[in-house]
Amino acid sequence: MKPPAFKYLAPTTVDEAVAYLAEYGYDAKPLAGGQSLIPTMNFRLAQPAVLVDLNRVQELSYIRPAEDGGVLIGAMTRHVQVERSDLVAQRLPLLHETVPFIAHPQIRNRGTYGGSISHADPAAELPAITVAHRGRVQLRSTRGSRWVPAEEFFLGLFTTALEPDEMVVEIALPALPPRTGWAFDEFSRRHGDFALVGVAAAVTLSAQGRVDEVRLVFMGVGDRPMTSAAAPAVLVGQEPSDEALEEAAQRAAQEDIDPFGDVHASAAFRRHLASVLAKRVLTRAVERAQAR
Repeated sequence: MKPPAFKYLAPTTVDEAVAYLAEYGYDAKPLAGGQSLIPTMNFRLAQPAVLVDLNRVQELSYIRPAEDGGVLIGAMTRHVQVERSDLVAQRLPLLHETVPFIAHPQIRNRGTYGGSISHADPAAELPAITVAHRGRVQLRSTRGSRWVPAEEFFLGLFTTALEPDEMVVEIALPALPPRTGWAFDEFSRRHGDFALVGVAAAVTLSAQGRVDEVRLVFMGVGDRPMTSAAAPAVLVGQEPSDEALEEAAQRAAQEDIDPFGDVHASAAFRRHLASVLAKRVLTRAVERAQAR
């Protein structure tokens, strides 16, 4: 199928783009990498009357060091740029480890960071990693700009805090604290497919080797990235023994997520995968924290 007719606009600046969004409101849809929007338009699941193509807005493509030791990423930065960035590898190792899991090289060549989080697919990697990193998302409109914490940006299935006249312009990702280990893993039927379940972990240890902080974020098991409350409750203040990590993984899979079943996997299988992957990433994160 092909999409219905639409008006095509190609701004070259952010100001021009947000002016179009303000003018057309709900009828307009920004086009970033197009890896999700174009297929949904071809199936007529999305039928915007106006397409605002952001690919000529060069000011939105960058990766810069932030003053707090983190990284600032422009919304139109391609996945492949993030994947190959030395700055990201140095300051954001969790993100660096995760990006190669995203689809295939052809997709990463076109897909953008801002486009991925704006689409808010709960099975996508970048929303989960943005939450795991305690990132912030800058939104812009003709009314001004505002920063939204990542955990408040993702509201539900394909739903974000974006207003119809707003667009994502920048993502700020803080560096992990000292003595913090990280890990990401996911399971899919074939490499490059959407993951059935994915899990990101960051574990911070005290000078005495006890757990100071835990971030455990699931993807593919809810309507948004799901942050575990059970894992920190089990681990914080404790020595990260294998038994403690196993308990944290089991409780997180039982208490923090509500996976769905479909033709690819039952809810019970997804919960099992979540437990296995949570234990795996927590163990790897602890090992890395102990080595730092």
